[in-house]
Amino acid sequence: MNIGENLKRLRIANSLTQQELADRCELTKGYISQLERDLTSPSIATLTDILECLGTDLGSFFNEAVDIKIVFKEEDVFVKESDDNYKINWIVPNAQKNKMEPILVELGANSKTKEDEPHEGEEFGYVLSGTIMLNYGNQIYKVKKGESFYIKANKTHFIENTSKNPARVIWVSTPPNF
Repeated sequence: MNIGENLKRLRIANSLTQQELADRCELTKGYISQLERDLTSPSIATLTDILECLGTDLGSFFNEAVDIKIVFKEEDVFVKESDDNYKINWIVPNAQKNKMEPILVELGANSKTKEDEPHEGEEFGYVLSGTIMLNYGNQIYKVKKGESFYIKANKTHFIENTSKNPARVIWVSTPPNF
């Protein structure tokens, strides 16, 4: 961790000059300047005082956030093939820790996903290619390429491909359920 750089960032975020921060902490402007350039290191007591003047504390200051991955590439995808002639592609790895979980479902000819029992949450699907049948409770809906569906997951549901051509569907569940 670069203490000086982070102190400077906090000082600027609080709209303070080096002199103003020094005055609040009963330090010199020169000392603040040296800290920000990592030319000296503060004692724990001095750092605590400075952070208090900047509206934070030691725990928050040293708790660096882990960079969250935003873009996922083909090599990040986890694929699970089913014996029932369909594939599930987890296109966002470890999405089950997020609030929603997107997958890409590839259905071969005359295949269907497993039945999903009722659960809390909602699900959205977008058909990229082919035509599927959305089985939702006692109802069946035909969903073609370029069309989408949005359901509450409070009924048994699954999708199936009753044609001889493959179908591809982006399917998103919140909370994660796949």
